Amino acid sequence: MGCDTMSQAMLKIENLKKKYDNSDRIILNNIDLSINEEDFLCVLGPSGCGKSTLIRCIAGFEDYKGSITVNGEKVVKPGPDRIMVFQDFNQLFPWKTVLGNITYALKVGGMKDKEERKEKAEKYLNKVNLLQYKNYYPHQLSGGMKQRVAIAKGLALGSKIIMMDEPFAALDAMTRKQLQAELIKIKEKEKMTVLFITHNIQEAISLGNRIMVMSKEGVIKEHLYNPVKKPVTPVSEGYGELWQHLNELLTD
Repeated sequence: MGCDTMSQAMLKIENLKKKYDNSDRIILNNIDLSINEEDFLCVLGPSGCGKSTLIRCIAGFEDYKGSITVNGEKVVKPGPDRIMVFQDFNQLFPWKTVLGNITYALKVGGMKDKEERKEKAEKYLNKVNLLQYKNYYPHQLSGGMKQRVAIAKGLALGSKIIMMDEPFAALDAMTRKQLQAELIKIKEKEKMTVLFITHNIQEAISLGNRIMVMSKEGVIKEHLYNPVKKPVTPVSEGYGELWQHLNELLTD
């Protein structure tokens, strides 16, 4: 199962290497990857394979060797064109309301008009079905709602790529399934480009149009286009074969 890359990639990674100064262990080794606009790439791999480090490099939080470019611009620091959504939910200012978290980000991003910031924040809260919670504080929200606020903030900032590091791992199965469906709807409506880290094969098949498997050595074992049509269920055509193939890659 192969996956060709296109020359006009939104995100292009070439010969990416990463190891920490106090260790001889190589975290990422010779990573080459292209992600095109509106791709939903799911990254699978065992703990310690470098999945989270990969997106931290893309986000600009880590130094690295090699090349990472977004629309031809080299990544050297964090920027609003790339936003991360974390698993631990601690990505919102607890002393600010939902609306305040987004308007503050817009203010820092250079939007001077207060009313314009409010209108834009409300627009994107509405898109993730949270407008009625705009005056709530983060501690009043569920984990899934906090994830959606983070997504709304990224959309309001005009982020080109949204990176999600196991965002649903701490949620119960029913909430997880609901948020997977909502994420697909938001992604399609807003034409988002998503890089999604997961341990869960079912989640990768349900969400991704592309799936990449990494090994413990920090290399790409395989990346492929997902042939299973959405919405995905365990009885979808090709689901069983793809699940088995991915499971073999992970357990080999």
